[in-house]
Amino acid sequence: MEEKKEYNVLRKQANWHNLWFYHKTLTLYHLTVVFTQRFLPAHGDRTVDQMVQAARSGKQNIVEGTADGVTSTEMEIKLLNVARASIQELQEDYADYLRNHQQSLWDSSHKRYEAMLRFCRNNNNVEQYEPFLNTWRDEEMANVAYTLCRIIDKMMTNYLKKLEARFVAEGGIKERMTAARIGYRTDKEEALRAAQQEIAALKAQVARLQAIIEKLTKEQSQ
Repeated sequence: MEEKKEYNVLRKQANWHNLWFYHKTLTLYHLTVVFTQRFLPAHGDRTVDQMVQAARSGKQNIVEGTADGVTSTEMEIKLLNVARASIQELQEDYADYLRNHQQSLWDSSHKRYEAMLRFCRNNNNVEQYEPFLNTWRDEEMANVAYTLCRIIDKMMTNYLKKLEARFVAEGGIKERMTAARIGYRTDKEEALRAAQQEIAALKAQVARLQAIIEKLTKEQSQ
């Protein structure tokens, strides 16, 4: 039996739970909630809401973007860029905190930078950070969060490049719908031509058989 062809218009949804940058963004959100509770005023400071909302926006727009990617790579790219922008905003908030509190933004010259960078690269899940969330000093915690922001941004940039390449190659949903319709019509036309050729061959075979029968009948009557 001939295998039935499929004409896919909707893409298979990417599972955000399998995206490492999503796990890191979820961790960053929880870290930010704890950081603002521990080190920022409970009332009268808009920075608290801004930081928590930026962290949440990064996380939520990854979820929404991958869901919208089923029908629109363009919308997926837009929403993931919104997520990136939110993470970049949060990164600047942590840098501002360190500057405003006369604390160091750790770079490669800092004695703890390499160890912190390895920890942030190798650990994605919030459970791996939880033992430290209530023990890190504000300078430590802000530098970890800042580093997570940078890592997430780089990971998302690479992921977005892949999505953009796929969009250029495959187009959006309109192009996929057109391709599916053309593919369906082409297959139907090819099936019709094959059926017509088969019918013509059968007619020719019937004509040959009729000629043989007529010949045999004529010979027997003589």
